[in-house]
Amino acid sequence: MSKLRLGVLISGSGTNLQAIIDACEAGTLDAEVAVVVANHVDARGLDRARRHKIDAVFLDRGEFSGPHAYNTAIRDEMRSRGVDYVVMAGYMRLLGSEVLDAFPNRVLNIHPALLPSFAGAHGIKDAFEYGVKVTGVTIHFANEVFDEGPIIAQEAVVIEESDRLETLEAKIHAVEHRLYPEVLQKIAEGRLTIDGRVVRIAE
Repeated sequence: MSKLRLGVLISGSGTNLQAIIDACEAGTLDAEVAVVVANHVDARGLDRARRHKIDAVFLDRGEFSGPHAYNTAIRDEMRSRGVDYVVMAGYMRLLGSEVLDAFPNRVLNIHPALLPSFAGAHGIKDAFEYGVKVTGVTIHFANEVFDEGPIIAQEAVVIEESDRLETLEAKIHAVEHRLYPEVLQKIAEGRLTIDGRVVRIAE
């Protein structure tokens, strides 16, 4: 079985990227990261990529005429490296049709809450402050609406009475770092089917 070629989009520290790289190197994920693209020049995830000899690309939005040109550049970076799946790993921008149409049902995102609850940029904080007793992690296919695409996998995280925001963040991130590589491995094994909004994973 040939390895999946992944193109990873990041905006910041790249801890989910690191979890994916580690799983690839450990042999628990039949994939390789072909390129990492960031929209911030100081994104620490770029350094993570370089340390593992992975192509690391910064695309400065200010150098493009608008969203169409920017998304086209992302698409071209992915295509030029033969990417099979685009993986958003803390990428805090909405992807346009230029990328989504080039990789239909092959763009994934991870969100630190149980969608459709607590969508948006502050899912952990919003769930904590709302007072829910259970939150979690969602992995879904991306579309042209933030945090709205078909859900692939979810895992619950219980908010204990003793939890602070910081401890909840740590619990959520631990689940993210395990779940994202697990879902990608199921994709590598060809176990996903999609019927409208319903994603099924064969046992």
